Amino acid sequence: MLQKLRSGKYLSLLINPLDLLRTKKVLQVNPTIEAQRKEPEETKIFVYDYNSEEVKVEEVASLPACYKYLDSAKASWINVDGLRKSDVEEICNHYGIHPLIAEDILSIGQRPKMDELNGLLFCLLNMLYFNETDNTVESEQVSIVLGKNFVISFQEDNTKDVFNPLREKIKIAGSKIRQSGADYLFYSLIDMIVDNYFLVMEKLGERIEALEEDITRRADTKTLSKINTLRKEMIVLKRSISPVREVINGILRSESNLVDEKTEKYFKDVYDHIVQANELAENYRDMMINLQDLYLSNVNLKMNEVMKVMAVVTCLLAPATVIGGIFGMNFEKIPWLHNQFGFYLAVGMMLIIPIWMIVMFKRRGWF
Repeated sequence: MLQKLRSGKYLSLLINPLDLLRTKKVLQVNPTIEAQRKEPEETKIFVYDYNSEEVKVEEVASLPACYKYLDSAKASWINVDGLRKSDVEEICNHYGIHPLIAEDILSIGQRPKMDELNGLLFCLLNMLYFNETDNTVESEQVSIVLGKNFVISFQEDNTKDVFNPLREKIKIAGSKIRQSGADYLFYSLIDMIVDNYFLVMEKLGERIEALEEDITRRADTKTLSKINTLRKEMIVLKRSISPVREVINGILRSESNLVDEKTEKYFKDVYDHIVQANELAENYRDMMINLQDLYLSNVNLKMNEVMKVMAVVTCLLAPATVIGGIFGMNFEKIPWLHNQFGFYLAVGMMLIIPIWMIVMFKRRGWF
């Protein structure tokens, strides 16, 4: 029992509890489990109703206030921050969004996907952020619904957002988005999420380069911990990015009347970006594998150097051990045993032979 307690104590010094929690969060994702999301105290709804001539920005105080935009002749963007089950279901019922889509919106850990139900296009993506403090990749599930002349986006957290540049473009008269319809807005939202993937990967790339330098200079247990941490973040990155290719491809192949033919070329551009992002994520994953191999090689190299020094020291001490052992035997007659210079001869041989061995090792390039 005492031995188990001691082993657990030493194990706790090697394993960071925060790393174990991160591993559990990264690997244990089950979308079939009923969502246990903590509902926000309130849902904030912002509406951008615009056309080429004018734009109206409004934060609605209640859900019925945004229902009038269903029949608006302008393009309307309804952004819902904070997912409360009752509010989401009420909005979905009013806008004719299928209950299965509403279930996906409220779910946790869903794989990025797209669906076309009830004449609406639905797209679910992960919006990624890089936490500079913890060096971790954080994700937020974003659901986007495209209908006739309206786009509804559902976000979990209103404190993080990559859509601010889009909001500024909507306010600019004569901008491309003001000249286009809801399908272009739908594209713009997806495009900004995908473009933000590259910013996150750039941060990870910087961490990988710094880690490579650390491994080259010094390889210790802290370095190994950093490698494992980055590998977990690569799992989050790959799991979020890889399915988006199928999502964009599904939109291009849907042949929905909601997406104008002129807008399809923009989705093709997003498809090219996500293919590039997938390739970059694969490269980063290969780099992490190479870094782990480099770490193991450096550790083995250091171990070989230590063993080499120990072997040389053992070889240099071998003559002294042999000579001392011979003259320490319990025989009555040993040459030079009673010679007055015997001690000095033995010590001299103990010094001369190792020096000769060092010279021979040097010539052969053994060290």
